[in-house]
Amino acid sequence: MSALHVYLASASPRRKELLEQLSVSFSILRVDVEEQRQPHEEAADYVRRLSLDKAKAGVDAAPTDLPVLGADTIVVCDGTVLEKPQNLDDSRRMLRQLSDRQHQVMTAVTFADRNQTLTTLVTTHVWFKALSDEEITAYWQSGEPADKAGSYGIQGLGGRFVTRIDGSYHAVVGLPLFETDALLTEFKKLRGEKL
Repeated sequence: MSALHVYLASASPRRKELLEQLSVSFSILRVDVEEQRQPHEEAADYVRRLSLDKAKAGVDAAPTDLPVLGADTIVVCDGTVLEKPQNLDDSRRMLRQLSDRQHQVMTAVTFADRNQTLTTLVTTHVWFKALSDEEITAYWQSGEPADKAGSYGIQGLGGRFVTRIDGSYHAVVGLPLFETDALLTEFKKLRGEKL
């Protein structure tokens, strides 16, 4: 439980709900950060940088110097980063790639203020069942995959595709609870806040 108020630099309803589970007092900051992978940038470096960029953008936008939480989640299969799908064909390509195999979901979390930053990265391994073209098309038509990295949401209809996971379920949803709580505790120590 945290008495320290923080800012969440995210419009994601999933991250909002997860942060509420930690009983953290927070306000939402809307930030605009370009999510563009740099040439030769490793997937882990990319997601760390995005979470840091979001947190720093939040620090710039925040009315007071309280900690800002920035986070980002990517789906990685065979070293390829699967972003949000552009259309049905893009979604179909991604879900066919994920079908009947394992992939990684990487979520990076950053806390920042005007003086310091702390980042952690959580990687979860996810296995999918074999998907038929009919299942993929019906899933797209549900509207769920359109704004999701990798074209699926484990917490919604896409959860029925998942045969098992190794790691943090909440990180796949968008915010790892244990690691975020531990990072905030460490960040409060850096700030000299009472625990």
